[in-house]
Amino acid sequence: MKRLSKLLLCAAITFSGFTALPVQPSQAASSSITIMLDGYPLPFPAAPTVMNGTTMVPFRAISEALGIKVEWNQTAKKITATKTETAGSTVVTLTLGSKTATVNGAAVKLAVAPQNINGTTMIPLSFFGQQFGAGVSWNQASKTVSITSPKRDLYTLGFYAQKSYGEVSLIPDFDAVAFGWSRIDRSGQFTTSSTDFWWPKADGDVTPESIVQNAAAGGTTPYLMVYSGDKELELTRNLEDPALQQQTISSIVSLATEKGFKGIGLDLEGLGLTGDKQQVQSEFNTFVKNLAAVARPAGLKLTVILPPLNGSYKGYDYKTLATLADDLVIMAYAYEDESRPEPLAMVDQGIRLALEQVSKDKLILGISVYSENETSVNAKIGLAKRYGLKGIAIWRLGLIGQPVWNEMGKSVEL
Repeated sequence: MKRLSKLLLCAAITFSGFTALPVQPSQAASSSITIMLDGYPLPFPAAPTVMNGTTMVPFRAISEALGIKVEWNQTAKKITATKTETAGSTVVTLTLGSKTATVNGAAVKLAVAPQNINGTTMIPLSFFGQQFGAGVSWNQASKTVSITSPKRDLYTLGFYAQKSYGEVSLIPDFDAVAFGWSRIDRSGQFTTSSTDFWWPKADGDVTPESIVQNAAAGGTTPYLMVYSGDKELELTRNLEDPALQQQTISSIVSLATEKGFKGIGLDLEGLGLTGDKQQVQSEFNTFVKNLAAVARPAGLKLTVILPPLNGSYKGYDYKTLATLADDLVIMAYAYEDESRPEPLAMVDQGIRLALEQVSKDKLILGISVYSENETSVNAKIGLAKRYGLKGIAIWRLGLIGQPVWNEMGKSVEL
């Protein structure tokens, strides 16, 4: 990350709604300037402006996207921005028209005073980035300001499948890991011996039970992941048969409890491609409600893993499911050819649609490193940070690789 002090760019950010006498920029506003946050455009209420060779950009969008709390004192024409982190808080105070700011009480000189331009208040972005850990670079040819958000402590969930052992050493770096060793099979029965999701065989002292126990001992919460598709209506069969459903739920909770898991990750896919969408949603809601009613008394958390709302499968009622589960994972991938990074606009839309129904602190962004690479993964993580989501879920261990892992470590605490 480039140090902001080495840049010749000085930008500023605005908090809409502030009032002051408008100041006209000495150079024309430049609507051609683009602001990128973690590799994806950041929308602004007003076009960026070049003022005496300094690029000025609005404040509220950046502060909110970086998780910074902002307060405005109308009487004193003063802006207070507070960033709270594990290591402590940074409090920056700026006053309209003054080139002196304070950072945790100490005076700091500004290159440009905060001021109102056509109803929008601006402060120097380079200063802002220095104080809050954001990186900034300027591309003169494309007239693009690129902002890299500071590393953030997000909740991290990793998926572990049959061929994940090559990266078993990464388990302690995740807050939770979901072990995909069970499924609902083609007859609608719960099983740990299918052809694609099965209970691994022991290899000497290394057993699936020991991996789960070691995860828990190291502070990583182990989840039993239950998978199903609906290609042969196996999931539909289960949802429509109350007796079979009750048997399935009992088997899931018993296995999770017996093997030392602390939660259940429910990944039941394929619903709502055809048929009555509302009926399918209602049936799935009932399944999750019945599972939660048995899992919670057993001390098990419940994470529901869902196709995105802008995908093909419409059988999932995010709003109701969020009231039944501890959190929801948005599988924001497989939009198109999975051999290349997922389209950021689609991932962005999937998040925004989910946020219309679910609180951000219950949403986890699913990221497939089968599709992503070291140059694309942090843009996806950046969207989770931008919207203040609970965290990220990585599909899967065994596919991450050192280059991607190194880049992830620059964006999120692992």
